[in-house]
Amino acid sequence: MTLKAVLCGCGAMAHGWVRALKTTPGLADAIEIVGLVDLDARVARQLAETFGLTEAVIDTDLDRVLRETRADLLFDVVVPAARRAVVASGLEHGCHVLSEKPMAASLDEARELVALAEAAGRIHAVVQNRRFISGIRRMRRFVESGVIGDLTGIHCDFFIAPHFGGFREKMDNVLLLDMAIHTFDAARFVSGKRPLSVYCLETNPAGSWYAHGASANAIFRLSDDVAFTYRGSWCAEGRRTSWESAWRLVGSKGMLTWDGEEAFDAAVAGEEEGLLRGYRPIEVPPAPREQETHGHASVIADFLDAIRSGRPPETAGFDNIKSLAMVFGAIESARTGQPVAIEA
Repeated sequence: MTLKAVLCGCGAMAHGWVRALKTTPGLADAIEIVGLVDLDARVARQLAETFGLTEAVIDTDLDRVLRETRADLLFDVVVPAARRAVVASGLEHGCHVLSEKPMAASLDEARELVALAEAAGRIHAVVQNRRFISGIRRMRRFVESGVIGDLTGIHCDFFIAPHFGGFREKMDNVLLLDMAIHTFDAARFVSGKRPLSVYCLETNPAGSWYAHGASANAIFRLSDDVAFTYRGSWCAEGRRTSWESAWRLVGSKGMLTWDGEEAFDAAVAGEEEGLLRGYRPIEVPPAPREQETHGHASVIADFLDAIRSGRPPETAGFDNIKSLAMVFGAIESARTGQPVAIEA
């Protein structure tokens, strides 16, 4: 049965959502966009024209569109400050809701949305699309194989210099809140560990075109004494890292590195005599299920399958709040200059 969806927030991000819905087998026939909502109706109309959504109801009032269309799904693509009101409205109208990240503008709002979804008996999930790319799935599979022994450390570098313009350049804590959450969530997913505490130094380096917090260095303590370090900057001109960060996973028997693009390198301890034992290269298997490696489209497919099957989606709000807690813990640590316990 085709599910009816309303998309709220029709700016640049929405184009990726609609493209995934229109071009992905299994989604195009399963979901019909019946409504488009934006504070600027012209933006909604432009989105409709671009993708041929000629039958969609277009309005600036979300509640009115949800009542008129009797939608099953709400796709929330609004700015973080508006997220709580939009998600709450969707749940109140009986919709399952899939939101852009971050899932809320504060931990208190996130907890409220988790409670509202539970009370409504509806699914609320978050688009953590970086989980659903081949490299992240490969690392998770590799860690689970035990080839490099017990995981002891995760180390990520992110250095890039995008000139977005728009709201990002006016945000507080821009790197931590808008980008680092992808790496934080991926580290939690790859390791299978719980975040316990964080110490973070946040700066806005000389030459930054952002208002606040374009650079951050964070040390997380995860369960089972696993350390996770993050070094990042969104105003680092020059030779960049991948958007997915450059990764090093350290285990009790060996290491894995990934450049965030195509290059994987894994090795375990060798048997040479002397100070250093050398190493023995090992193969990194492909991701276990290719259908789960298509980013945004795979997130939506997982959300849809969860609705049909009744199982929780991988990025359900009640789980994703733990990644959000890592972000707000890092922000609090940077503000106070002290380590912060992470509770979600």
